[in-house]
Amino acid sequence: MSNSSTSAGYLTPVSASQAYDEALERELSQWVRALSGLPAGVVRPRWTAIQAAIPAADVDWCGFGIIGFTADNAPAFVRQTDDSNQLWRHEVIETLASFYGPQSQSIATLFRDGLSVEQNNETLKTNELSLADYSELTAFPELINKQWVRRYDITVRLRRKVIRDYGIKSLVSAPVSFFGD
Repeated sequence: MSNSSTSAGYLTPVSASQAYDEALERELSQWVRALSGLPAGVVRPRWTAIQAAIPAADVDWCGFGIIGFTADNAPAFVRQTDDSNQLWRHEVIETLASFYGPQSQSIATLFRDGLSVEQNNETLKTNELSLADYSELTAFPELINKQWVRRYDITVRLRRKVIRDYGIKSLVSAPVSFFGD
């Protein structure tokens, strides 16, 4: 089965795409951990097939996850070569970080302020991401195991350009005959 425009059928990208799913979530979790100053193992994915035990109320930790992808509705096809064409699209990745524990307010503000430091976002750039914006901190105490736990939420939106190569061949010649005056 061909994956190019030389034959009928659906086309899928012929190049590797940016990180998604678990790979993207891991990259972003490490970024949250670095900016918040939390130790290893306490920035946890929000939704997993097997849920780890919730830390005790006196432990500071963060639940982190991607809650949305928004893509522009006008992708561009650029860099046409004889063998392929690139689709460029911009997307916004919306994330939610919930900081729990007795120092959650302090840790959440460290993370928020760390977002504004350019050097802290260099790792994002190596992964083709950039900071778009972030929300205010919202107090959201949660009842866990019949005990109120301090919780502060922040939504962070990141941008990136998605580039996908498709096997759309360039029209080099066509069997055309011109006739008439």
